[in-house]
Amino acid sequence: MKFKPADKIQDLQYFGEFGGVNPSISDSSTYTFISAKTMFDTFEGNADGCYLYSRHSSPSNLYLGETLAAMEGTETANVSASGMGAITPVLLQLVNAGEHIVSSRTIYGGTYAFLKNFIPKFNIKTTFVNITNLAVVEASITEKTKVLYCESVSNPLLEVADIAGLSALAKKYNLKLVVDNTFSPLSISPAKLGADVVIHSLTKFINGSSDTVGGVVCGTKEFINDLRNVNSGASMLLGSTMDSLRASSILKNMRTLHLRMKQHSFNAAFLAEKFEADGLKTVYPGLASHPSHMLFKEIMNKEYGFGGILTIDVGSLEKANELMELMQHKNLGYLAVSLGFYKTLFSASGSSTSSEIPKEEQVEMGLSEGLIRFSIGLDNNIERTYQAMKSCMISVGVL
Repeated sequence: MKFKPADKIQDLQYFGEFGGVNPSISDSSTYTFISAKTMFDTFEGNADGCYLYSRHSSPSNLYLGETLAAMEGTETANVSASGMGAITPVLLQLVNAGEHIVSSRTIYGGTYAFLKNFIPKFNIKTTFVNITNLAVVEASITEKTKVLYCESVSNPLLEVADIAGLSALAKKYNLKLVVDNTFSPLSISPAKLGADVVIHSLTKFINGSSDTVGGVVCGTKEFINDLRNVNSGASMLLGSTMDSLRASSILKNMRTLHLRMKQHSFNAAFLAEKFEADGLKTVYPGLASHPSHMLFKEIMNKEYGFGGILTIDVGSLEKANELMELMQHKNLGYLAVSLGFYKTLFSASGSSTSSEIPKEEQVEMGLSEGLIRFSIGLDNNIERTYQAMKSCMISVGVL
C-alpha cells in the first residue's frame, strides 16, 4: 500500500489528562520522582515513560515528535526550538573534525552560512555542488566525506533533489543522506525515498500561522537517541529545546496540514501557469517547463500537489521592490521572509533569505537580484488574486 502521510497523522490519538480531545500541556521545567533510584535510572536513559527535565524531553514535545515521525515514516523524531536548531546538531553529530560534507549549493541562507562560515572552525569542510547532477555529486565525494546534504525542493531556486539517486550514492560510499523537507511536507516523503535523516523548519508550512519558531529531526531511534544522549548528544548539549506550549500549538495545527497543503499547491499552480502564460520568467515544479518536473511527478504524493512556492524574475532589485511594495499596499500579501502563512509572503531572496551567499556565488548558481520568491497563501478566490497581482505588475511595468 502506498505511504499516506496524512493518514498516519490522523491515526494518532492522544487524550488529555481529564479526557480532553487535545493532550494536556506539560507546563513544567522539571519533574518529581517517588524514588531516588528512578531519578538515577532516568538520567541513565533506563526509565521509559519517566521525565526528568524538559531540556531532555517533555510529554508535549514527545507527542509532537511522534506525529512528525508518523508523517515522515521514520522510527521517531526530536523537536527543537528552531529549524537551525535541528540542522546544526545533526551535522555536528554526524561529522567530526577533519571530515567533509557535500552539500547542495542552493540551500537556505542560514544553513549555507553555518556550513561556509561557522563549521570550518571545527576543521570540517564543505563542498557545494549542483545537487541535481549526480555525476558532479559523486565526483565531490572524498574518503573524508560523511554526509550528503540537500533540500527536497531548494531555497530559493526550487531545484528538486533526486533523493533516491542521492541515497544510492550515500549507500555506495557509506554516507548519511540528510534532507531538509521544509518546502514540501506531505508532497514528498524523503525517508521513503532513502534519506537517512529528514529535517523540517516547523515555523513554515507545518505550523502554518507564522506565530511559532520550531524544528524537527526525523530518523532512526538509534540516531535520535544519539542526539539526546546526556554525555555526547549534540541536541542535548547545545540545548535548542522547544517549549511545551509551542509544541502543543504546532501539534494542533498539524491536524489541518493536509488541507492547507492542498490549497497552497492549488493556488501556486494556478498562479504559476498564469504568470508563465503572461510571459513572466516563472519557476514552479508543477510547470512542464521546470527542469525537474518529471522527477517531482515521479516521487510526489500526488494528492498534495507541487507545493506552495514559486518564483518570478522581474529583472532588477529595484523593479522587484517596487512590485512587492505595491502588492503589499493592495493587501495581496506581505513583504516578508518565511513561508507557509495563510496570506501570501514575498521577498527578493538574493537580498534577504539568501543574502549570506556572496553575490558572485549567487550569480554562478543563477540567483538574480530580480528574483522574487512567493509563498502562496490560502486565498479562496485565486482568480481574483491573480487579476489584482497582474494589475500591480502592469502598473510597475513588469507586464
